[in-house]
Parts: sequence; structure tokens; C-alpha cells
Amino acid sequence: MMSMNRFSVLDTTGQPLQRGIQYYIKPAVTENGGRFTLIDRRNGTCPFYVGQENLSGPDGFPVTFAPFAEGETVVKEGRDIKITFAVSTISVQSTAWKRSNETGQETERRLIVTGEDENERYPTGNYFKIVREGNGLYSLFWCPYEACPICKFDCTATWVGVLVENGKRLLALDGSALPVEFERHNID
Repeated sequence: MMSMNRFSVLDTTGQPLQRGIQYYIKPAVTENGGRFTLIDRRNGTCPFYVGQENLSGPDGFPVTFAPFAEGETVVKEGRDIKITFAVSTISVQSTAWKRSNETGQETERRLIVTGEDENERYPTGNYFKIVREGNGLYSLFWCPYEACPICKFDCTATWVGVLVENGKRLLALDGSALPVEFERHNID
């Protein structure tokens, strides 16, 4: 069950996640792949997909978090946040995470892509939540009630997990949650 507490989300050193600071997202269990990254699923055409390195290690791209709440500088559990890869791509589009209606080839699980939600009134596709699972572990969840309090979402199966397709680890909704942790990116 999703925690609605408003505690700060903590990184691997016990410090609260900060707006605009770069972090790596990685699985809490190292046998579950590596850091989160961009995946080219369409042979060089946009959008890129949000995925995971196949192996644990130093690869992957850092992300930044932007809380939906105006002026909020610390990422809170159960609050809407925008997650954006802190990299440039060949695509002329945002690297913000976005819930897609596109599904995996073999399943009906909705994939997570990059780009801005084009809904002018309620651009809810870019907002996710971080939920504490216990023991310093967190899960990601899509259910943007803050971004659209009058919208009706079916949030029963919107945990972020992994879908393996053609050897690529894509992030998708509608399955089991992947427990994650956040490691601050040290810029030299």
C-alpha cells in the first residue's frame, strides 16, 4: 500500500534528495540489473525509452528531480515529482520521464518513454511518486493526483518495474515494483 507520509526521500548516504541535484537510480538488489539509463528501442529514432543497464556497474545516466509543489526543494515520499535524465540526446526533445500508452511487444505493460506530456491543461504523464518500501528501499509509482486533483486515474497497477524485451531492460508499469535506491552523482 502506498505511503502518504510526507517524509523526505533519502539517498544512499541518508541525505534528503534535493531538487536539481543529480542522482543515479539503481536497483536495491544488485542482481536486478544496473543503473537507470536511456534505451534506444527504435534504432535511432525518438523517443528514447527509460530502462536499465543489464549489469550492475558504473554505467547509466543521472537524473534530477523536480517536485510538482511550487518552491519545494526536498523530494518527499508520496508527492508528485518530475524525473529527468541529466543528459543531452540526439533527439530535440526533453529527457523527462513520461508514462506512455505504448506497450511491450509481448505484454500489455505500458512503457516509460522520454518527452513532455502534450496535454495543455493537465500534463500528468510526466509525474511520478517515490514510495518507501522499508529498510531504506523505495519504489516508483505513477498516479499524479497532485498534478490533476480532479482527474480520475486507475492507480491499481502503476508501479514501475522492469520488462525485458530483446535483451533490453525497459521500465514499464502494470507489473511488480522494482525496489530502488538513489545515489548522489559526484560531479568532479
